[in-house]
Amino acid sequence: MTLLTESEQRQVAAAIERIERETDAELVTVLAARADDYTYISLLWAGLLALLLPGALNLVGNWLGAGQLLLVQWATFILCSLLFRLPALTTRLVPRPVRHWRASNLARRQFIELGLHHTAAESGMLIFVAEAERYVEILVDRGIASRLDDATWQAIVEAFTAQVKRGETLQGFLACIEACGALLKEQLPATHERNELPNRLVILS
Repeated sequence: MTLLTESEQRQVAAAIERIERETDAELVTVLAARADDYTYISLLWAGLLALLLPGALNLVGNWLGAGQLLLVQWATFILCSLLFRLPALTTRLVPRPVRHWRASNLARRQFIELGLHHTAAESGMLIFVAEAERYVEILVDRGIASRLDDATWQAIVEAFTAQVKRGETLQGFLACIEACGALLKEQLPATHERNELPNRLVILS
């Protein structure tokens, strides 16, 4: 999985800067390679297979003694633990609700850590993407939520999610920023020039 290049990140920053000239909202974008390493999931699956698979095979053929069975179980556990650490496999082993729950938690932590709840007009907006989970979320502070409800962003999020699934993360960011900007310009137009938060794309690798 490849995160955006420096040139692509500059395109995202430029899009944010352009939008913020027309609205009082403070946009911040975050791109995470993955929301969690899911080590516990890999170990869980490895443990289950190590317990069940060698025993089931031995039950059919009765080839191994107790000591040999234990060694095979340990070897299976180690092999599966290493194999399931591969990101492509790990993500498939994690149920979608768990992946989305972890991504959503990370989005909320970023909202707080980046100070989006401390803007002067309570007008912070976070556009968050977790690539491995193919998860997109838009979070806004009270100044925006009082004018635009959560349902407003649903179509934008769905379109962006589809682009992330196709590997079009940059295009998704640019289209999402433009779509959000059009709504913000109408409901929260610029009243004065300010830039409280950095416009750069925050990368979490």
